[in-house]
Amino acid sequence: MPTDARRALPSVTALLASDSIRPLLEHTPHSVVVDAIRRTIDAARARPAAAPRDEHAWGEAVSATLADALQPSLRPVLNGTGVVLHTNLGRAPLAPAAIEAIVRVASGFSNLELNLDTGARGSRHVHCAALLRELTGAEDALVVNNGAAGMVLALNTLADQRDAVVSRGELVEIGGSFRIPDIMQKSGARLVEVGTTNRTHLDDYRHAIAADTAAIVKVHRSNFAVAGFVADVGAAELASLCAERGLPLIHDLGSGLLIDLAPIGLTGEPTARDAIRAGASVVTMSGDKLLGGPQAGIVLGSARMIAAIRANPLARSYRVDKLTLAALEATLALYRDPPRALREIPALAQLGATVGELRPRAERVAAALASANVGVVDTVASVGGGAFPTAQIPSVALAIAGDATRIEQRLRAGDPPLLARVAEGRVLIDLRTIFPADDERLPAIVRAAIA
Repeated sequence: MPTDARRALPSVTALLASDSIRPLLEHTPHSVVVDAIRRTIDAARARPAAAPRDEHAWGEAVSATLADALQPSLRPVLNGTGVVLHTNLGRAPLAPAAIEAIVRVASGFSNLELNLDTGARGSRHVHCAALLRELTGAEDALVVNNGAAGMVLALNTLADQRDAVVSRGELVEIGGSFRIPDIMQKSGARLVEVGTTNRTHLDDYRHAIAADTAAIVKVHRSNFAVAGFVADVGAAELASLCAERGLPLIHDLGSGLLIDLAPIGLTGEPTARDAIRAGASVVTMSGDKLLGGPQAGIVLGSARMIAAIRANPLARSYRVDKLTLAALEATLALYRDPPRALREIPALAQLGATVGELRPRAERVAAALASANVGVVDTVASVGGGAFPTAQIPSVALAIAGDATRIEQRLRAGDPPLLARVAEGRVLIDLRTIFPADDERLPAIVRAAIA
């Protein structure tokens, strides 16, 4: 009978003592190397035919396993998808000013909860509030850990165990299977739906208001568009109805837009100032979408409403850390000069880049590759992050011919990983979402994937 090949597998002790493995112990903890050896032996036991055949091969296999174990789970990637605010890729990259602010605060101690004027204990909630009041016109503001948290906190404060009226046409899913009605119900509010999927009128809200109604909720449909036989009620009309009935209007704005983006060709999305000016009592929005900052939820509104929300015991569980506050404050400060914000906030700069700026970059990369399989094509990029869902932004991409599935996988498995998209049998790397500083790296990355 043939001998079982698994009997010939080396022991952990034997591999640790081998010349090919011993150098690994000079820079890596003993326990980590041992774990890599065991995993390599286990893999060989599961597939004896693919097991290393000599000491050198075992050294290479263990080194590869060790390198994989030491690789951080959260890694930088290159975004060649053409989706600027890509949720799976971390949404908005931070501006240099925000990164510098994080480094300054992270490198030592800070006055996170200390009033430097009095020497007494302070509140972390003050650090971005003044800038948010200035930029939006709100009486007060609160920063929490994401947009959904802002909505839950507002509803729990103002409508716990009472009715919150919302249009059926605004009961949206916001990604990752998270749905507005589920979030609202978890807040403790009782959901009261009015209107239909495509048409809701002011009278629908008016007739739904009852003795136990605590608030009217308006959700901006930021991640899809409804066309045809449609009707909805604007925030200003709802604010008037709420004022008439003594109710708060909670407006979930979603994307966190602070300035008009018409100068870069994007129109139709309301700004936070628009929502406040329309009369909303509370406005909730995200910090890492169109605002271009770190993940955060921003709650704006009247001083009385924000004070009540801030006093809610749940506010502590949704609070943000010093690094988020530092990055958000630095990002907000850029908006004092809108042209500067458009230049220095990476997401806005990528959205504003022209085809005339992108094409020469793509052509230089293609020329460096000098491959018949790589060309430059016109394409269409998108905003992402649940904002401007119908916007089609002219862009320019490298188009790679060949086995598109294999090439896309090899780009994604590279170092650094590069995320691209496949269209019409080709791999497209959209230059709009590639930072110019990364252009020099692209030829080597693409060459390795198509070799």
